[in-house]
Amino acid sequence: MELFQYPYMQRALIGALVIGLAAPALGIYLVQRRLALIGDGVGHVALTGVGAGLLLNRSPVLVAVIVATLGAITIELVRARGRTSGDLALALLFYGGIAGGVMLVGLSDSSNANLNAYLFGSLTTISPTDLTTIAVLGAVIGVVMLALRPALFAVCHDEEYARVSGLPVRTLNLLLAVATAVTVTIAMRAVGVLLISALMVVPVATAQQVTRGFRSTMTAAMALGLFAAGGGVYVAANADTAPGASVVLLAIASFLVVAVAGAGWRAVRRRRVPSGPTNAPEPAEVVLR
Repeated sequence: MELFQYPYMQRALIGALVIGLAAPALGIYLVQRRLALIGDGVGHVALTGVGAGLLLNRSPVLVAVIVATLGAITIELVRARGRTSGDLALALLFYGGIAGGVMLVGLSDSSNANLNAYLFGSLTTISPTDLTTIAVLGAVIGVVMLALRPALFAVCHDEEYARVSGLPVRTLNLLLAVATAVTVTIAMRAVGVLLISALMVVPVATAQQVTRGFRSTMTAAMALGLFAAGGGVYVAANADTAPGASVVLLAIASFLVVAVAGAGWRAVRRRRVPSGPTNAPEPAEVVLR
């Protein structure tokens, strides 16, 4: 715990906790819509924004927010119009985003260390300004996801029913796209663009094994994200490992523990169920004539 006396470790912990809450709060809607991997696609587009920011000597995070938002809106519009399948649109984001980011970073004067910081996260290098940005945007994402939970759930569960009910479906879909872009961008410094989808999806998948209702699943997922973020930073500080990888691995370990425990509990319950009476009458014999 001595390491947490240093300001940079305190900033790393606070930033991770904020993202640990915000990412599952958004991720549950993406999982509901079967778009669990969209975070990866948007993350690759955000990497192009980082490269553009480094090349133009502008704030990489700010440029990444703009580029990622445009990319997320584009894929949502393509998906809504049905001209291109969602899988193909995501593939275009994957390949075009990562290629554009690598090319732009190579054209800039920045070293490969800068690229790795955004690919895999670099919590310990978060500045006070970065932490303020993460805290403000993370709080906005969390509040919006909680405040609009009924409407967003309706859109994600049954888009046609939501449209008939009078909900602004397109606006809510675009809101989710923008929220995904913002969440991915602020999480780049924590877990990296290559790992952010895991923090969006894995806590939700873990919570779904032990909860039934949407509200309880969302609450449990946010709690698990908070645990994975805080625990991952603690493990990284003591074991001298990469914070982003530690956070994601702890989230996956939680999923495996819950999955194994759930399977064991179901096996025990099946054994406790009494079998049918042994003296039950045998079925009548059918005589064929």
